[in-house]
Amino acid sequence: SLFRLKDLEVPKLGGSDVHVKMLAAPINPADINMIQGTYPILSPLPAVGGNEGVGEVLEVGSRVSALKPGDWVIPADAGLGTWRTRGVFPEEMLLKVPRALPVLCAATLSVNPCTALRMLTDFETLAPGKPSAKQKESWRDLPVSSAMKILICSHPGDSVIQNAANSGVGQAVIQIARASGIKTINVVRDRPDLPQLVERLMALGADHVITEEMLRKPEMKDIFKSTPKPRLALNCVGGKSTTEMLRHLQPKGTMVTYGGMAKQPVMVPVSAFIFRDVRLRGFWMTQWRKDHAQDQESVAGMMDTLCQLIQRGQLTAPTCTEVPLQDYKAALEASMKPFVSSKQILLL
Repeated sequence: SLFRLKDLEVPKLGGSDVHVKMLAAPINPADINMIQGTYPILSPLPAVGGNEGVGEVLEVGSRVSALKPGDWVIPADAGLGTWRTRGVFPEEMLLKVPRALPVLCAATLSVNPCTALRMLTDFETLAPGKPSAKQKESWRDLPVSSAMKILICSHPGDSVIQNAANSGVGQAVIQIARASGIKTINVVRDRPDLPQLVERLMALGADHVITEEMLRKPEMKDIFKSTPKPRLALNCVGGKSTTEMLRHLQPKGTMVTYGGMAKQPVMVPVSAFIFRDVRLRGFWMTQWRKDHAQDQESVAGMMDTLCQLIQRGQLTAPTCTEVPLQDYKAALEASMKPFVSSKQILLL
């Protein structure tokens, strides 16, 4: 009842404006929170939903220099209102992306992969695994590609532990970490189709996939025989899941909270602070963009890294269900169901 599909006139094109034909836009948890009024960004009503998506430039104003018709664009910031077929936006609200990207990758690029990349790079300096001198010696006569050499590492390198590993951010973390030579320990909720989910995350490059219950079991020791204890933990759940994950963090390690799906506080034993000096931090992509609004080099560098990973086949879109815009009600309902490991994408 909060939502209606409406036909509106496309506004007149100003000198600094860009007329965009939207192609596809996902439904993310933050979009739902904004609709419910529980998110720090509140758009004046009536508002167009959606913070993410990809569109094609149809026409540009006389003062627009960086974009031309035919270019693909994504939002430069939250609050654009992407659940629409057409829009006229100021040029600075858009970022150009290569047309060579698969449409679902481009549509889901500006939130989850950016969040994953920032959290993997901004809080801890994580080192990839390194080959031993003996391995280097044995490679001398082998026609092994450099990519293979990175995989045959004896020094285990650093690792990351994360919960909600099947989320959009979780899937991006697995792939970006794998491309960087960092190992991942991925925590998911137990569910009916657990074996299929484990298989899917392993195929993306996960090193370990475990349930929240397993975090408390002695078998965790087996994981740490081959994978070092994590220096970085990524939390978007809260509650018990977070407390258990924290137990496995290295001394002086960092836990970054970027969501609270369990709607429960983050509980930390006093001993973790005193005897292991763990650091607790928070991350919000919207704030990062605000802080870097004048630093276009950082933004361009981030987008370039992600686009290169996509074009090299090392970063794919999350599992998606494509829904025509007129079926938006079904898509909104599906996006709020538990255990749905597929992102709803509105085709516009």
